[in-house]
Amino acid sequence: MTDLYDEEYGAANDDGRRADGPDANERTFAALPPAHGQGFAQSWWGQAWLKALEETALDLQQLKAGRRLARAGAVGAVSVRPGRITAVVQDRDGTPHRSDVLLQELSEEEWDRFLEMAIERAGHIAALLDREMPPHLVEDSAAAGIELLPGIGDLEPECDCDAWDHCGHTAALCYQMARLLDQDPFVLMLMRGRGERALLDELQVRSVARADARPTREETHDAVTEGVSAAQAYAEGAVLPPLPSLPALPSEPGLPPVLDTETDPASGLDVAALEFLAAQAAVEAYRLLADALASGHERLPVGRELTPGEDAVRLAAAAPGRDIEARLAAGSGRGRDGLALAVRAWEYGGPAALAVLEEEWAPREESLARARAALDEAWDEGERPHLRAAGNRWTVVGTDAQVRHGRDGRWWPYRKERGRWTPAGPAAQDPATALAVATGSG
Repeated sequence: MTDLYDEEYGAANDDGRRADGPDANERTFAALPPAHGQGFAQSWWGQAWLKALEETALDLQQLKAGRRLARAGAVGAVSVRPGRITAVVQDRDGTPHRSDVLLQELSEEEWDRFLEMAIERAGHIAALLDREMPPHLVEDSAAAGIELLPGIGDLEPECDCDAWDHCGHTAALCYQMARLLDQDPFVLMLMRGRGERALLDELQVRSVARADARPTREETHDAVTEGVSAAQAYAEGAVLPPLPSLPALPSEPGLPPVLDTETDPASGLDVAALEFLAAQAAVEAYRLLADALASGHERLPVGRELTPGEDAVRLAAAAPGRDIEARLAAGSGRGRDGLALAVRAWEYGGPAALAVLEEEWAPREESLARARAALDEAWDEGERPHLRAAGNRWTVVGTDAQVRHGRDGRWWPYRKERGRWTPAGPAAQDPATALAVATGSG
C-alpha cells in the first residue's frame, strides 16, 4: 500500500507537510495507528465532519465496513489539498484501493468575506493557532454566508472500486480524516482552499492595511473638536489609547493573614477552620487570576455557582485535616465514607463527575438512542460486551466494571470496590474508552 501511494503522491514528512515546504498547497499525513476501542472524533468539529458522512450515506453496511477498516489501520497516508483528500485503503484481503473524498472549495469572494470577518475578531485566529475551532467562529462564518464545516451531502466520494455512493474505502478515509481534524482544524481550511501559511499571510496583510487606513490621533482629535460624536468617531475606527499591560501572574497564591491564636475558645470561633477557609479563598483567587491572564481566556466557559454540597466536596478535596473534614462530612450529610467517595469523583472531573456519582437518571428517548448508537459504534460486530442497563448506568454482566452516561454526553468509568461503585477515571468521549479504564485494560 505504501509503495502504491508513494508512486503517485510522494512520501509524507513527520509533521504532515510535504517536502516542498510549508507554503505548499498540499499536506500529507502519515498513516495513523489502529483505533481499537477509541472514538474517531473527540472534538465537536470532528464529530460534525462525521455527521455529514453518516447522515448522507445510503448504505449503513458500508459505513460499518469503513469503521472496521479505519479501526484496523487499513488507511494509508492521507493527502489533503484544496477540494480533495486522498488515501490508499486496503481491503480486509489486502487489496489496495485509491479513494478520494471531495469537498467544495470556497470561492475567492467567500474567502474575502471570511478574511474580513476574521480580522474583526482576533480571537478567531488565536483559536485556530491553538488548534481549536470555537463554535462562534463557525457561527460568525455562517452569518457571513460561509459554511466552513461540511453539511449533509457535501462529502462526495470517488473510489477505484467503482462504487457509486460511499463505499467502505471512502468511509474509512472519512473516519480517518476526523482524527486528523481533531489534531489540526487548519486541515479543513486547506480543503476549503487555503493553506495555513497562505491564510495567515493574507490576514497579516489585511490587518496592516486596516491599521494604516485608520485616522491618526491628531485627525481624530480634530474631528472631535469639530463636533463629531464619540460614538461616530469610534465607529469610524478612531485610534484609541493603548490599554495598560496586564500584570504578571504571581508565582503562587498569596498567604492569608495569621489569625489571633489567643482568641477565647468560649467565643465559638474555630481558628483552624477559618484559617483553612482563608487559604482556600487565596487558592481560588489565584486560579481565577490565572484563567483571566491566560491566552484565549475569553473563550473559556463561564462556570455556574457551586451548591453548598458541591463546595463542601471542593473544600474536602484540599485535604483540610481530620477535624475540618469531619465537619464537612457532617455538614454535607455524606458521612466520612460518602465524602471520601465524592472527593474521588471530584478529583476526576469536578461538579460534572460528582453529578454522575450521585444522580441516577433515565435518559430521554433521543438521548437514549444516541447512547445506544455510541455503544453500537464503539465495538465491531460480535465484540461488544454484554451490558445491563439501569437508567444512565451500563454494567458489564458478570464483572465489576460499569460505565455511566453523563448529561453532557460523556462516559465515565466505574469499578466496584468493597461492594461500592467507585469512580475509576476521568470522562471519555466514547463508551469503549471508558470501559477500558473501568476494566483496567486502558
